[in-house]
Amino acid sequence: MTKQEQQDHVTRAARRAVLIDGIPVSALGVVALALGSSPDQTATQKAWWIATTAAFTLAVAWVLLRAFRRADEYLRKIQLESMAIAFAVVLVALQVVTLLDAAGVLRVEQAAQLIVIGGVAIWLGIADLRTRFHR
Repeated sequence: MTKQEQQDHVTRAARRAVLIDGIPVSALGVVALALGSSPDQTATQKAWWIATTAAFTLAVAWVLLRAFRRADEYLRKIQLESMAIAFAVVLVALQVVTLLDAAGVLRVEQAAQLIVIGGVAIWLGIADLRTRFHR
């Protein structure tokens, strides 16, 4: 087995591990979104939603921590650079939405969640593309 094939095998194994860790976390995120989607919630429903959202947030942090610990230096560098790019995109997008809100065109509440979710998608997309196309 050549060094390149071995590195590809290690990369696939790391992706598989993150996928296996991430599937239950994604399911928990869907549950948290479903619990929080009702506009008229009782105090018990709000408590369940807050608890599920907190568990989801901690689970995401745990999956990311495990992924960083498994990664070598190069993959850590790619992840951190991808996070920096996504963070910059989120900041610029939030500034644009704030200006649009001040102009009365769009409300911040309508776009904030989409911007944050889009930032995570940008982070993951950039990291995946950089990992796939670096040979």
